[in-house]
Amino acid sequence: FAESPLVDVDKVVVSPGGTESSIVALNKIDGEVIWKSENLTDGDKETKDHYSSIVIAKPNGQKQYVQLMEQTVVGLDPETGKTLWTHPWEGSVAVIPTPVVRDNYVYITSGYGAGSMLLEIGDDNSVKEVYRNKVMKNHHGGVILVGDFLYGFSDGAGWMCQDFMSGESMWETDEFLGKGCLTCVDGMFIALDEKSGEVVMFEASDVRWKEHGRFQLGPLSEKRSRRGGIWTHPVVSGGKLYLKDQENLFCYDISE
Repeated sequence: FAESPLVDVDKVVVSPGGTESSIVALNKIDGEVIWKSENLTDGDKETKDHYSSIVIAKPNGQKQYVQLMEQTVVGLDPETGKTLWTHPWEGSVAVIPTPVVRDNYVYITSGYGAGSMLLEIGDDNSVKEVYRNKVMKNHHGGVILVGDFLYGFSDGAGWMCQDFMSGESMWETDEFLGKGCLTCVDGMFIALDEKSGEVVMFEASDVRWKEHGRFQLGPLSEKRSRRGGIWTHPVVSGGKLYLKDQENLFCYDISE
């Protein structure tokens, strides 16, 4: 189990996968089942939990739960778990990034060559594919929408700014920082290189990479598998930056 559970009012919503139910809503107080998704399949495969987390969307003012599975992206009714819409996806191995939603649009991306896709959800829950391309191939580390542009690391291209509506690359670079994860605060991104532990602040600019400082995280974990990396996303709260590398937890004051 790797996703972040969604807590929504009285429910905790998660994706256990399997043959019995792909997505379930539980009472957040006592864990009793409120509903289980029914007849929800993942392409021609048995549904299984990957890494993407359920998010709340409100296309055309209609509240929905949206989840990305390995070969399907789906919208569910929050009250009943009924499937409102589905659309095929060509994910493989590990589907990790969480969907990005804005207004009537749902954006997804994943690695292993899958690419990215934008969907428009109609008021009758019809699905229109706006684009599907290989511009952003985010394996993990996430993509973040700021204004009209998405930012994240794309396999084979490096750090990238992608136009949300057109899917075009605004800029990309592999010169300044290796693959990693990021968070955004006050119009600035804080990105963490998964191998070196370098931490970089760069601007949410659709023109080019605009760096505003960096430092080296350390000491790095000696317990972490060298086949892996620092995969815990940066967290900012109350003017403090929190970073974690296996058994090591770091806190920095970034309030000024």
